[in-house]
Amino acid sequence: MLNLVDLGRQFQSVKEEILQEINEVINSGHYILGPKVMELEENIARRIGVDEAITVANGTDALVLTLDALGIGEGDEVITSPFTFFASAEAISRVGARPVFADIDPFTYNIDPKEIEKKITPATKAIIPVHLFGQPADMDEISEISKKYGIYIIEDACQAFGASYKNREVGSLGDAACFSFFPTKNLGTMGDGGVITTSDKDLAARIRKLRTHGTTRKYFHDRIGYNSRLDELHAAILLVILPRLDGWNQQRRKLAKRYWEHLKDAPYLQLPLEASDRTHIYHLFCINSKNRKEHMKRLLDAQIQTGVYYPQCLHLQEVYSFLNYKKGDFPVAESLSRGLFAVPMHPFLTENEQDKIISVILEKGEE
Repeated sequence: MLNLVDLGRQFQSVKEEILQEINEVINSGHYILGPKVMELEENIARRIGVDEAITVANGTDALVLTLDALGIGEGDEVITSPFTFFASAEAISRVGARPVFADIDPFTYNIDPKEIEKKITPATKAIIPVHLFGQPADMDEISEISKKYGIYIIEDACQAFGASYKNREVGSLGDAACFSFFPTKNLGTMGDGGVITTSDKDLAARIRKLRTHGTTRKYFHDRIGYNSRLDELHAAILLVILPRLDGWNQQRRKLAKRYWEHLKDAPYLQLPLEASDRTHIYHLFCINSKNRKEHMKRLLDAQIQTGVYYPQCLHLQEVYSFLNYKKGDFPVAESLSRGLFAVPMHPFLTENEQDKIISVILEKGEE
């Protein structure tokens, strides 16, 4: 089976170095918030071009802690995309705020700034633009809206570590940004992990307090916090992968270009559009087709794994029925939920394997 992501190949390529790092951590006796975590935070902040990077237990916690640290809660509204992983909205609900959805662009799949402004009310406190599948959202337009209404921007960059917008890395484009280190992410570890980036030192201090039970001095607590810390072992693994990330992302971009070159003339397929002023790092390569089911079946029959991202928009999830959204409220997002399917995309996919995938997609045209 050709998998969507081949973590076995990825980690085998750095296995010996990771084992050395793990052995060093074991011998050190420092397992929580140790020197590896500090080094990783410093490296990430320097790379992204921000003052602070605060590691946490996972990408969802990154969103929750950021919202909490900004004082967003009961009675507040936060605007985000209906076409993303559930955590983008779940984090809003977790702090007691109300998720408000705005439709997306049909070509980049990111939240449409024109739709954002329509959703702003006096209760709106923040926008969470999602850099979906590794492509940055329209951040200049979103920043203008943020300034106009005095609301926060929290980048959901969980799928986009290494992507850039007008030569600035994602993670430096809002008040704060949240990343995931889930194993399948471009920068992933062998488990869960996440990081928050910001240049607001006061916000960073509040997040650091929240991640450790609301304390800066052991056993003395001045607020209710969380237990959300990155393990030293995961930091060690990420320090091995981080220097390789640009090369791996470049390989993803090369593979995406090959998909484009071979599939662009198929009239029954819509390929993902990369905007000219940003660098897409293709966490996923998703194709849109009215005949998704048939394409996926042929690929599966040929031992090629596919995936659907995302089969149910967030505004139609049962848990959000109380928001009173209905089918047809966000036509672009709903259309993509019926048509998009992902094909294998990872830096260890060979051109021969990719050629097989392409040939199967083109095999029977519109059937």
